[in-house]
Amino acid sequence: MHVVDAGVVAAEWRKSTYSGGVENSCVEAAPIGRLTGVRDSKIPTGPAHLFTPTAWASLVDAIKK
Repeated sequence: MHVVDAGVVAAEWRKSTYSGGVENSCVEAAPIGRLTGVRDSKIPTGPAHLFTPTAWASLVDAIKK
């Protein structure tokens, strides 16, 4: 689902340590209520994808594999 609102923009977004310290060239994640938001760091006011805890765990597991 795509979401654009003040809560998503104001969330405490964090980048992966694998991003190499590049300012705006990675995916960011943030807890937003009970969900996890994911967004493109180049578009901080743009949409975010929100994942339930189960969906987020599945995504992270799939990426690790």
